[in-house]
Amino acid sequence: MLDLKKYQKLSKNLQAGMEGMQDELAAVEVEGQAGGGALKVVANGNQEIVKVSISPEAVDPDDVQMLEDLFRAAANQAIEKSKAVQQESINKLTGGVKLPNMPFM
Repeated sequence: MLDLKKYQKLSKNLQAGMEGMQDELAAVEVEGQAGGGALKVVANGNQEIVKVSISPEAVDPDDVQMLEDLFRAAANQAIEKSKAVQQESINKLTGGVKLPNMPFM
């Protein structure tokens, strides 16, 4: 049987750890690229886009759809890398234990 006091302590420790982890993840940056680096998207560890860089050569007013496709590809790549960084941080915090009903799981 789970000891309620131990559970409460664990819960408080996890909550404090999550707050610290979110601050740390906000400082982590990962980059997604498309078009051979013509379009770059930087996201932080909280899956927030923090920077977009578009090479002038990638801008063709007659082919806006290509630019949109490049952006989508680079953004998705950056978000996937960000999710991997976040999951690694969560695994460190929880010791790899999957916790039910957690918003990040």
